[in-house]
Amino acid sequence: MTRLDVKKTYKLYIGGEFPRSESGRSYVVNDAKGKFLANASQASRKDARDAVRAARTAFAGWSGRTAYNRGQVIYRIAEVLEGRRDQFEAELRSAEGVTPATARTYVDAAIDRLVFYAGWADKIAQVVGGANPVAGPYFNHSAPEPSGVIAIVAPERPLMGLVSVVAPVITTGNTCVVIASEKYPLTSITLSEVMATSDLPGGVVNVLTGSVAEIAPWLASHLDVNGIDLTGVTDPELARTLEESAAENLKRVRRPGLEDLVAPPPLDRMTKFLETKTVWHPMGI
Repeated sequence: MTRLDVKKTYKLYIGGEFPRSESGRSYVVNDAKGKFLANASQASRKDARDAVRAARTAFAGWSGRTAYNRGQVIYRIAEVLEGRRDQFEAELRSAEGVTPATARTYVDAAIDRLVFYAGWADKIAQVVGGANPVAGPYFNHSAPEPSGVIAIVAPERPLMGLVSVVAPVITTGNTCVVIASEKYPLTSITLSEVMATSDLPGGVVNVLTGSVAEIAPWLASHLDVNGIDLTGVTDPELARTLEESAAENLKRVRRPGLEDLVAPPPLDRMTKFLETKTVWHPMGI
C-alpha cells in the first residue's frame, strides 16, 4: 500500500518551545533546483519581542551557572548533533545542492566548532581577566561578565554559520535571539531541535525565521537587548541603519564583514559581548 509522507513543519524556537508565528504567516523554501522544499514560519515583530522576553528570563539562570557546566551543556549539543548527522547531511544536500562529501564536511566542522567552544567555557575568564599590578596597597582584579541578551543575524551558511555566531555568545553566559538564514532556514530549526534535547535551558537560544529586513530593526532598537551581531547582514544600507538604532541605546555591536567561518575563530567572537568588572580591595584588612 502507498502512503502519504508526514511532512515536517518548520516552526520558530522561542523559550524552549516551537510555536508558529503569531502572525500566521509562512514563506516557501525551495531546494537547490528551485523546487518546493518546505514552508517556514515568517516571524513578526511580536515574535521578536517574545523571543527577547524569553532570552531575558533565561539570562539569570544561564549566566549564574558555573562555566564548567555551560561547557558540559555545549558539549552535549555536539553529542546530539553527532547522533543526528545523517539528517543534517540530507538537509544540506537538499537545500544547497552540495555533494555528500561536502555536506559531511560541513556537519563535521559544526560539531568540531561546538567542542571548541565547550573547551573555552571555563578558560576564557583566565585569558581575559586576572590580577592587575597597581601602585598602592591594594588587590586589583578584573573579571569578564556576560553583557546580557544578544541579537544575532546569522550568515547565509545555514549550519556552520549559525553555530559560529551562537556558540561563542552562549559560551560566555549570554542568551540570544537569532534571525536564521533567510534563504536556508530549515537546518537552523533542525539545530534548534538538537538544542532543545541537549540540556540547554529554554530561552538561552531563540531562533526566528523570516525577513531580516523586517525583524532586525526591532531587535536593534529594543531597549532590553544589550548587543547585536550583524555578521549575516549583507545589505550595507540596512547594516548602517541597524548600527544607528543600536547606538541610540548604547548596544555593543559586532559589525558585518568578510569572515572565513571555517577558519579558527578569533577570540573576539567571545570577548565582544563580555564586560569587564574590576574590583579593588585593600591589602592587610
